[in-house]
Amino acid sequence: MPGMVLFGRRWAIASDDLVFPGIFELFLRVLWWIGILSLYLLHRGKLDCAGGVLLSSYLIVLMVLLAVIICTVSAIVCVSMKGTICNPGPRKSMSKLLYVRLALFLPELVWASLGAAWIADGVQCDQAVVKGIIATVVVSWVIIASTVVTIIIVFDPLGGKTPLYPSAGPGHLDSHESSQLLSGLKTAATGVWETRVKVLCCCVGNDDHTRAAFSSTAELFSAYFSDTDLVPSDIAAGLALLHQQQDNIRNNQGPDQVISHPPGPSQEADLDAELENCHHYMQFAAAAYGWPLYVYRNPFTGLCRVGGDCCRNRAPEYDLVGGDQFNCHFGSILHTTGLHYRDFIHVSFHDKVYELPFLVALDHRKESVVVAVRGTMSLQDILTDLSAESETLVLECEVQDCSAHKGISQAARYVYGRLVNHGILSQAFSIAPEYRLVIVGHSLGAGAAALLAIMLRNSYPQVRCYAFSPPRGLLSKSLYEYSKSFIVSLVLGKDVIPRLSVTNLEDLKKRILRVIAHCNKPKYRILLRGCWYELFGGSPENFPTELDGGDLMQPLLGEQSLRTHGSPAYSFSSDSPLESPTKYPPLYPPGRIIHLEEEGSSGSFFFSQVFLLSCCSL
Repeated sequence: MPGMVLFGRRWAIASDDLVFPGIFELFLRVLWWIGILSLYLLHRGKLDCAGGVLLSSYLIVLMVLLAVIICTVSAIVCVSMKGTICNPGPRKSMSKLLYVRLALFLPELVWASLGAAWIADGVQCDQAVVKGIIATVVVSWVIIASTVVTIIIVFDPLGGKTPLYPSAGPGHLDSHESSQLLSGLKTAATGVWETRVKVLCCCVGNDDHTRAAFSSTAELFSAYFSDTDLVPSDIAAGLALLHQQQDNIRNNQGPDQVISHPPGPSQEADLDAELENCHHYMQFAAAAYGWPLYVYRNPFTGLCRVGGDCCRNRAPEYDLVGGDQFNCHFGSILHTTGLHYRDFIHVSFHDKVYELPFLVALDHRKESVVVAVRGTMSLQDILTDLSAESETLVLECEVQDCSAHKGISQAARYVYGRLVNHGILSQAFSIAPEYRLVIVGHSLGAGAAALLAIMLRNSYPQVRCYAFSPPRGLLSKSLYEYSKSFIVSLVLGKDVIPRLSVTNLEDLKKRILRVIAHCNKPKYRILLRGCWYELFGGSPENFPTELDGGDLMQPLLGEQSLRTHGSPAYSFSSDSPLESPTKYPPLYPPGRIIHLEEEGSSGSFFFSQVFLLSCCSL
């Protein structure tokens, strides 16, 4: 449902969003009205005092005012329950009711101010009466303040800039004027999102990388929401519907066939070996997170084991290890990996935008030099994740279309510079020249590790990479094919990160629009049912889906109504700005994929190797 238009501007709230806030306000108002009525009836005889007439008049007028407000809010709740998300016709009187409701705040504000002034004059009446009236004044101001906060929350900074085309859209403008209008809207939207990101990440810093990340993140959010006219509750309702729809489809399908052709003996042996390697190197990927993950995994003993590293001075043997900012982390790294301090070449917990912490160690058990890159654990890392546009890489390999996720490629380039230009890898291989290079990481660190392995492949042909839950939107298709010979990605169950990419988010948005357009139930019922389903389970609702009868691939009238008329996607094509082949091309996860799923409730796992055709559906 498009946002409501009040006072000539769009707001980030729809006419069917007022059911739950209205019921909550009704509950408070009715209780308040009953309390005032009881106070007046029980203590009416004690108001025969100096100023008592004023207080009696205050209570009577307040009860009348509250009764009018209760009636108005009741009408708002009833109207808000009507219709569906894509059918706001039955709620066309909502704007008039809201104008009436907002107008009632003026006498309420005046009366609350008068009540506060009369109490401040020091009325000489019974203390129980005075305290009761003080309580009513306080409640009045609390409700007024909460209303102001609500108005601020639902205020849309772009509401006054969005053109309100009735049905024809911007077609009455010539191409030049339309282009200028849409360019101005895009610039304004990007500026608003950039301001929001800067406020949320105000403690991150203000260097060049941070400013670039702010701009990239703002452009991503602006592009994602530019072609839809949804309010937050629409998205919540769509996600609830999608969850039940997918569960319903899954329940009606037969068991998945994980491996269509049983692997041969050599393939099975190779898969077992890779799983054993993943199990071994996962400890290094976990160690790169430092003491927070160690304490999380060992809640009862973790602090006792590593707490001393933060409190005492740096141990002399630590000086043999290169790096920075790792005092509090080194103890947890030793406990997690089982190595000794002399096995570590470099440990860095320097953390900035596009600059990730990492460690370099000698693994004598596997005879390897291990580089472990940390995953997302700070606001700086989140900004690196959200710099999701594609960037061309300069690589010394015969691969065309060498493009990758910008933020992660920048982070990989930073680690590459530290390893090569600072001689860290040279130092490691001078100690163990016969060892091979292994690069590992988890989440964001997995993506950086995969790109780092690709960058080092020419200098270290035997390099191997184990990427645990890497982001899906990482490599171009040609780089994905190139990486299959030396990168292994491990995906566990329904982990969202290996399924996360700009193209998948765009697909999610289209599915939300479609499922909302198909649903014929009011939003408040969708949200109630969704909350119940998430908390207590049960049978999913049987909603229409793309798999049901009928040609549902054509644009629907309801779905079109959820697309903003002033967006480039609506005006000129059916494609979203996020489907730009130059800035946001389809990207793929790295290497061969091993997918582990828990089987039943026993806690055991079965696995499958996933190649290109099936990894596209991850």
